[in-house]
Amino acid sequence: MNIASVLQGLATFSWLLVVGIIVLAVIRASRAKPLKGAVWLVIATVIFSLVLTTVSAGLVFLQADQYGIVISALQPTGYRTQPFGPGLHWVVPFLENVQPYSIAKQTYTMATSTGEGQVTGDDSIQARTKDGQQVFLDASVIYSIDPAHLVDLHIAWQNRFEDLVVRPVTRAAIRDAVSQFGVEEIVSTKRSELEQAITDAIRQGLAENNLMMDDFLLRNIRFSDEYAAAVEQKQIAEQLALQAKFVVEQRKQEAAQAVQVAQGQADAVVIAAQGEAQAILLKAQAQAQANQVLAQSLSPELLTYTYINKLAPNVQVMYLPSGTPLLLPSVTP
Repeated sequence: MNIASVLQGLATFSWLLVVGIIVLAVIRASRAKPLKGAVWLVIATVIFSLVLTTVSAGLVFLQADQYGIVISALQPTGYRTQPFGPGLHWVVPFLENVQPYSIAKQTYTMATSTGEGQVTGDDSIQARTKDGQQVFLDASVIYSIDPAHLVDLHIAWQNRFEDLVVRPVTRAAIRDAVSQFGVEEIVSTKRSELEQAITDAIRQGLAENNLMMDDFLLRNIRFSDEYAAAVEQKQIAEQLALQAKFVVEQRKQEAAQAVQVAQGQADAVVIAAQGEAQAILLKAQAQAQANQVLAQSLSPELLTYTYINKLAPNVQVMYLPSGTPLLLPSVTP
């Protein structure tokens, strides 16, 4: 509560006191018990009430987020050229009054959901894309009053700027920007460009009407039922195509893997055959070398001796070819 409100309360109470004194004086007079000094008491109370009323009418207190336009009967234009800022101010009682305006950030929402925006019911923005598709957009614009141009705003719009400026400027900017993009671009590659185009258009439109835009929020994009069904079918087809492509790639990989396995097995067989052949060759070469060494070491006597040793040990008589040296068996005692 500020001092201006306190004085207004006191002034109201003093006027009620005046009425009470008058009523009391009348009642006592009707009972032949006049109130002594009632006239002077009423006069004093009236004067006090007038003073309080006059002072309270001249004091204006504006909150920290408020600016005020001074409507003045003393000015040729009907208002002061400079608005009041936050704080306590004095105006000429009964000849001037202050119209307050909030300079705090405000949000204006247009949405499909009932009760979410300023307008009851579906208040989404209907627009048509460059390729003729109909879309519905939910959006919010955050704005504030420009204190430097508050007088101009008051002259042009008073308190009607939300319905007569913010709403139509925003809806027009959205429709114009959407018409420059295709529906596929809006939902995928160029959504950020769309938001920037809308933001720039709204900022310019509000600035021309002495308002400042702080932010724009593109909250949702909804399509017609027919297009939504077509998009769903397209997505299903794309998913099936991707799945088929995945199966083909999987089959290719399996075939390549089978080829690699077969190649590996063939290479293993070849390597094994080469190893076996090389082993046989080495064995044959070793045998040949052994035979050669053995052939060089053989003599007739060694051969005869070896031959005799191979005979059965119980042989007592044996015939030898002519010219063969005679060897007598050893006698076992």
